[in-house]
Parts: sequence; structure tokens; C-alpha cells
Amino acid sequence: MHRSCLGGIVIDCQTDDLKESARFWGEALGYTTRSDQVVNKNYVGLRTPDGEPYIELQRVDHPSRVHLDIKTDNVEAEVRRLEKLGARVVQRIRHWRVMEAPSGHRFCVVELHPGQDCGPLVTWDE
Repeated sequence: MHRSCLGGIVIDCQTDDLKESARFWGEALGYTTRSDQVVNKNYVGLRTPDGEPYIELQRVDHPSRVHLDIKTDNVEAEVRRLEKLGARVVQRIRHWRVMEAPSGHRFCVVELHPGQDCGPLVTWDE
């Protein structure tokens, strides 16, 4: 048995000025940037209210788009579940997997860290 939920929305930005993209999306959505979530020059988080999915901007080389992150306490079990639904793994990266839905939409399956809250969790039998 494992748990999973919507973790967040990632705005993939093909840009040289991620700060400007974060300024735009922050103002457009009514959020400020989170200085505590600036992981490196390739990621900037927006400050969302507790209980809401996170929103972060990510510098990318591919065309700009938006993707979802699904958080789970068992990445491999969640990947198997999603593959049975028709998704496929596109890339394996450290602690997460980039997947593609049958519709062609990309999304990531990421680790739910111990003690981390992610709102309503769905429990799946393996």
C-alpha cells in the first residue's frame, strides 16, 4: 500500500531570466517568491498558502510549458500504478521520474518526504 497526492504545479520556463519569469507569475497569480525555496539558479518557488499545492518555476531547455508533480511515499509503486493506467516513464532522475500521460502531457512523480504534509492523500493497494 502506498500514498500519493497532487504535490504541485511546475512552470517550466525556457528563459535566461528566471527571476523575471517568477516576478511575472507571482504578480499574475497573487503570490510572492519564496527566498527559502530558491534551490539554485534553475528553480524559484512561489509562496502559496498552507494546504495548497506548491508552485515553482523551473529553468528548462525545452519549450515552456506547465506540468504537475505527484507526490508519493513510494515512487516505484506509484510509477507502476500509473503505467497500468497508460502512462510511460520518459526519464529517471535521482529521486523522481518524469512520466508522460496517454494524452501526451508530461508530469513528475516525486518523493513525499517523511513528516511532510501534502494535503489529502489517496491510499492505493499495490
